[in-house]
Amino acid sequence: MPDQPFTVVFAIYPGMTHLDFTGPHQFISRMPNSVTIIASPAGGEVPADGLVFAATVPIAGIERCDLLCVPGGSNALDWALDPDFVGQIRRLAASARYVTSVCTGSLILGAAGLLSGKRAACHWAWRDLLPAFGAIPDPARVVREGNLITGGGVTAGIDFALTVLAEIGGDDLARTIQLGLEYAPAPPFDSGRPELAPPALLEAYLERLAPLVARREAQAHEAAARLP
Repeated sequence: MPDQPFTVVFAIYPGMTHLDFTGPHQFISRMPNSVTIIASPAGGEVPADGLVFAATVPIAGIERCDLLCVPGGSNALDWALDPDFVGQIRRLAASARYVTSVCTGSLILGAAGLLSGKRAACHWAWRDLLPAFGAIPDPARVVREGNLITGGGVTAGIDFALTVLAEIGGDDLARTIQLGLEYAPAPPFDSGRPELAPPALLEAYLERLAPLVARREAQAHEAAARLP
């Protein structure tokens, strides 16, 4: 571990999926000799899925970080179209040792021009939007491409966090934190991915998403069109 604290910045925003943030935060914030900063577009309170995160720091006031993480959310593409927020992501990523995301946070990285020609993960329902940003969709739960580390949908953020911890502090550190947090998943149902879910259940879920698909596709292409 370096002598200077390893600085982690979670760039959150109103409307995000809070487990995309809180899952990785619970693990990564336990890394020794590190400091974790929670940033948002305006600072202050950030509502997310019925919870409110307080005392966040305005992202424009952060000079640099070693690791930047952008969580996802059902409105991630709304923020991918926010030029100020995307500009701050691009700025911090330029000097970060690691640029990371969870779930649809990768679409925001894409809008910042950080995924061109690179493999990336995303929530399975929105993975097909990645090529709009020149990215190569990868169905893996965690995808590593150089200093870019992306996690799949929501709960994949914990596997993502362990991958990050192992990269920075070694396998023993990751395993120790995993032990302390008793992360030994054994779900009562085996339907967490489309290839595992019963066909009827998957079809019903896709029907629920259908009204959003055209809008999200249009947003992704609009964000991509703004790339330099």
